[in-house]
Amino acid sequence: MSSALDYWPSPPPWGWTADDLDRLPTEGPNGEPDFFKHVELIDGALVFMSPQKRFHQRMIRRLSETLDAQSPEHLSAVDQMDVKLGHRMRPCPDVVVIDTVAADDDERTFYTPAEVHLVVEVVSPESEDRDRKTKSFRYAEAGIVHFWRVENNDGSPVVYVYELDPATGAYGLTGIHHGRLTVPVPFPIDVDLDRLPR
Repeated sequence: MSSALDYWPSPPPWGWTADDLDRLPTEGPNGEPDFFKHVELIDGALVFMSPQKRFHQRMIRRLSETLDAQSPEHLSAVDQMDVKLGHRMRPCPDVVVIDTVAADDDERTFYTPAEVHLVVEVVSPESEDRDRKTKSFRYAEAGIVHFWRVENNDGSPVVYVYELDPATGAYGLTGIHHGRLTVPVPFPIDVDLDRLPR
């Protein structure tokens, strides 16, 4: 009698790499459709993302729409697309603002740090450590200048805005935003945060 583990994709002898994500099967070990659709590679380990709560899904959709509407013509906001940070690091941020030329390529499965102008992570209870520490550190290490972390404060979003310090190569907190977020970089952005969860 076979078990689900018999069908589980085994890592290559050298471990998982960023390019392996494009070669994962479409179905899970028991034929589950889209089983590997929401998986990230964090420091060489496959990380399966939990089902989204409504707050998380709503923030992703509305922030993506708002940022895309306010972006200059050469930039576009997209959601839930991978960013290949290195050989063993390919996270899937909730929202990224990227070069429009890259966004227009429908064959892409990931973007590179050079194409990314802003990364937004909406924190879930299961992803707190990854979003607050591991992923933000890796985004900074890759040279992505702007990073936002969105947290749920009793149903209202709080946005922590970070900018890369070129002297240290680490993110510095430039503001904590409740109610309204207004920033001049990476382009002028004005978001009524109180309206996003509705």
